Formats: sequence, structure tokens, C-alpha cells
Amino acid sequence: MQKHVFIILLLSVTTLFSQQVLSEEIYNSMEEKVITWRREIHKNPELSNREFQTAEKISAHLKSLGIEVQTGVAHTGVVGIIKGSKPGKVVALRADIDALPVTERNDLEFKSQVTSEFLGKKVGVMHACGHDTHTAILMGVAEIMSKNKNKIRGTVKFIFQPAEEGPPPGEEGGALLMVKEGVLKNPDVDVIFGLHINSATPVGVIRYKSGGAMAAAQRFVINVSGKQTHGSQPWSGVDPIYISAKIIDGLQSIVSREVTLTKEAVVISVGKIQAGVRSNIIPESAEMIGTIRTLDYDMQKKVNLRMTEMVRDIAKAYNGEATIVIENSTDITYNDPALVAEMIPTLERIAGKENVLTQNAITGAEDFSYFQREVPGFFFFLGGMTPGNTEAFPHHTPDFKIDDSGLLLGVKALTELTMDYLNNN
Repeated sequence: MQKHVFIILLLSVTTLFSQQVLSEEIYNSMEEKVITWRREIHKNPELSNREFQTAEKISAHLKSLGIEVQTGVAHTGVVGIIKGSKPGKVVALRADIDALPVTERNDLEFKSQVTSEFLGKKVGVMHACGHDTHTAILMGVAEIMSKNKNKIRGTVKFIFQPAEEGPPPGEEGGALLMVKEGVLKNPDVDVIFGLHINSATPVGVIRYKSGGAMAAAQRFVINVSGKQTHGSQPWSGVDPIYISAKIIDGLQSIVSREVTLTKEAVVISVGKIQAGVRSNIIPESAEMIGTIRTLDYDMQKKVNLRMTEMVRDIAKAYNGEATIVIENSTDITYNDPALVAEMIPTLERIAGKENVLTQNAITGAEDFSYFQREVPGFFFFLGGMTPGNTEAFPHHTPDFKIDDSGLLLGVKALTELTMDYLNNN
């Protein structure tokens, strides 16, 4: 008898995951809208914590659907809430809405011509990481679900998050501020799903990793103090530029000689160095700014300690002084293994088992990790490369480009994940 009951239950679960909750017609009817929204947003990008027009567009759309809307969350964030026809769990879906200080360099009809100010400089503004696609996808999911409340058992919370790329210096923002302001409360979220378009993954393919999927990111600032002198007489001063070069070289030895790279990857990169005003003046000081990426918190502690020691000691060895400040930017993006195992059949059903692939952890970072620190989450990658292409358009570059034909799978993925989770828990 027990064996028969088990077989019946197994068949029931298999049936639940083998049937798509909503029809292909419903999804296909959304594709043109989602692509149009994406192109409008792409043409009108806004920097972190300055996404005013984008937020207005999202808010107006959600309100037109009769969705309960909250605005001004973490400065410019928008939250929508749909309550299904029956009580149940609460699922949150997140899309980031900010763009980058990058000048677009391609021939798209909807190419951005927007300029703004970033860190006191005039810059081009571009959706060079695909956040425009994430926003449009979630707007599509919201519209579909608003018209199918009778099929929802529970509540869906749509989180349109500003400042994923990081708030401007001196400001709070992003997922961390959203969590601080209670975005996962009232109603309390049980699980959260999110996706990221990927220009190196073919359209139709979904990639994921259970457990630690993306790195924790830290920002560091190193200030080196020397003694100013004439460039023709370096022996009469202390050269902070030379010391900076030695520090940069030394930091790389931490990666290559002091951490167990067979366990997890570690990256230390200096992205900016500033010193001096003239060719014939050795300056008094130099500043370096960079990033640290780690996938293990014990390794992170070791790297931070060794960087602090090395910066101080290398400067001292060359008669200078140096300090380092390390700030946390994001946690490790950690996909809850139990949630991933539960939801993979949904992704395999809508994309095809052969198109749902595992991948290694990557050293990119995501502040989606702050939501996952509070509730179980699943963050995956959606293919955006034109089928047949052999070369991707890298993220965060002027040439970044995404194939719009990949957006519909994102709409289906977030919708079906939500429906399956709510109806089966």
C-alpha cells in the first residue's frame, strides 16, 4: 500500500511540473510589448539613485494594471504587490533598473544619446549590463499575473530595484537599502527569484549554479604618502608612485602565492590610480582604488588581512607610509540548494532540459545577494547572444548588445517559477 501511495505522489509531482501553468498564447502576446518597453528604457537610461523617469514608467504601468504600488523605496525603487485568489506563500521577483556611466558605441536604432554627470565628470549613460531587459521582463510578468490572479495561490511582490551598480559616493542605495527599509516585509517574503541577461550565453539557454554562484565584492582605497621633490632628483624625496607600483605588484602575489585557488577563485584588481600634476615633479601622495572578489568568507578574511599588512609594510620598506580602507559592496550570491533543486524542473520544462545548464561560480558580483541573506533565493542567467554568434558583446562596455529574442524566455521563467512555487508549497 505504501509503495502505491509513493508512486501516486511521484506521478502527481511529475504532472505538476510537466504542465505549463499559462498558455503559449498568453506569453506570445507579451513579447512585442516587452521588447518595446526594453528599447524605450534603453534609449532613456538613468544612473544609480537617479532613475526618476524609469521609476515613473514602471509605476504608471503597474497602476494601470490595478496593482498595489509603493514608490520612493530606497530613493527611486518601485514595489508592486499582487494578491492571488487564494492564500499562500509570498514570492518576490526582482529587476534592477539603473544604467552605467558608459558612452554607447553601436548602431542600434534605440541607441542611447543620454549624457549626465558622474563623479564630477560629464559622461555618456548606457544600459551596458542589460538592466533594461530585466525591467521590461518584470513589467511583462506583472501584466501577465495581474490578468491571471485566479491562478495564483499566495502573493507576488515585484521589486524594481535602483542602484544595483552601487550608489554614488556618500549615498545609500541598492538592495541593501531596500532590505533596510523593509522591502521583504509586509507581507513577509518566503523566497525570491531573479535573473540576469548574459551576452555570452545563446538565446534560449539558461545557466545556473547551486550554492555560491557569484562573488562577494569589496572596494578598497589605498593612500600612499611620500615626500615631494624635483623629478630630476628622486633621491631627495620619497616617490609614492614607485611605492604604488610595488604595492600593486605585491597584492598580486597574495592571489598567486597565498590563497588556495583550487578551492575558490580570488581576484584583486586596481582600477584607478591618481597622482601628480607635472612630468618633472615627484608628488607627495598617490591614491589607488580597486576591487576584491572572493567566493569564500574565510578566504576573504585572509585576503583582507594580508592586504592590510602588505600595503603598510611595502610602503615602509621604501621610506613611505600607506593606509588601506576596505568596504563591503556585496555578499556572495548564494543560491539556496533546496530551492534550486525544487525549481529546476520548472526551468527544464519551459526551456528544454538540454538548455538548462550548470556553470562554475563567477567573480562578477550582484547585490541580489543582500536579499538572499534574508530569505532563500535563486538567481540565474538568461541567454542574450544571437544564435550562431561566436563572439559576445561584453557587459560594461560601449559595444554591449543583447538579442531581444531572448526576453520572452525570461518572462516565462519568472512567471512559471512563481506559479509553480506558490501552487506547490
